[in-house]
Amino acid sequence: MIFDVIIIGAGAAGLMCAAQAGRRGRRVLVLDHNGQPGRKILISGGGRCNFTNLGVAPDRYLSGNPHFCTSALKRHGPADFLELLRAHRVTWSERRHGELFCDNSAKDIVDLLLAECAKAGVSLKTGLKVGEVTGDGPFTVATAAGPFTAASLVLATGGLSIPKIGASGFTHAVAKRYGLPVVPPRPGLVPLTFGEKDAGVLAGLAGISAEVAVSAGGARFQEALLFTHRGLSGPAVLQASSFWRVGEPIHIDWLPGLDLETHLVQRRAARPKAEVKTILAECLPARLAEILTPGAGPIGQFSNAKLAALAASVKDWRLIPAGTEGWRTAEITLGGVDTNALSSKTMEAKNRPGLFVIGEAMDVAGWLGGYNLHWAWASGWVAGQFV
Repeated sequence: MIFDVIIIGAGAAGLMCAAQAGRRGRRVLVLDHNGQPGRKILISGGGRCNFTNLGVAPDRYLSGNPHFCTSALKRHGPADFLELLRAHRVTWSERRHGELFCDNSAKDIVDLLLAECAKAGVSLKTGLKVGEVTGDGPFTVATAAGPFTAASLVLATGGLSIPKIGASGFTHAVAKRYGLPVVPPRPGLVPLTFGEKDAGVLAGLAGISAEVAVSAGGARFQEALLFTHRGLSGPAVLQASSFWRVGEPIHIDWLPGLDLETHLVQRRAARPKAEVKTILAECLPARLAEILTPGAGPIGQFSNAKLAALAASVKDWRLIPAGTEGWRTAEITLGGVDTNALSSKTMEAKNRPGLFVIGEAMDVAGWLGGYNLHWAWASGWVAGQFV
């Protein structure tokens, strides 16, 4: 069967691209091996879908080419996506840090996209295993229902994160076959794990959370941290994980915004007989305060120099994680199809006319908080204008 455009992947980017291309009168076919379109959308934001962020900007994205996303974000920003929600009467609310969530359910977003595709005459086939891709424009896609051919092919299958919903390296493999380089993928927005030595000391802190500042790879995030049985999680750690590299330390300021040295000097004058861990427990969970002050006695016995050293250790506590929890819990894929091989204006491969890559499958990864879904909308929208 012959179409103008075949899109492999019925996720956020693929459905957005399909609706836009269909509106231009293109005959569009969307293929997906999942039986349900938009599965990652449905589980995002705890089922409420953190669909964009008011702070969307190029500096909120990681890529080997940091300027690649600029054009697409300018042409399709948060206000543009909100117009689509208003047209479909989907209500939303703003949470912390400019994060926008559906008031009702993530299903509202999937329904909106499917309605746009239906209105544009898009053909959607789900639960259909996709096989080999051949041709050089036109492209032919082998499936369990037979081959389909189109002049343009859009790869929108995402990355490797959350394999339980069918994530795979399909796009990366096809891209390589067509000569597009792929930046080695690694898990992003993922919990970090303890080494054996640290696990023995910190295991008893599981379940404790605190508002901290975590730094890694030159980036710093002030949000909540959560101790787990295996390591560290929470928004601050997930954010920092995308910048962390194996073997490097992360830095944790347990009391951001507090001049701890001055505070300790003042508390020494007020409560000289109190143990240091007790003083610190006025600001932090007691079990954590004890871990941070091993063997410390009454604060009155601490000189100014010792208080300064203690404050410095709490404000810059260092840990070298053993690794991450991997693809099972990663929210995004770092790396992917090298953006230097793609046009930032169209998402088309520079050396393969008619071949497009959009969404998470390419080397563009956003911060936590709606940035990655917005990249799906923006890159899908842009490609939909040109396929």
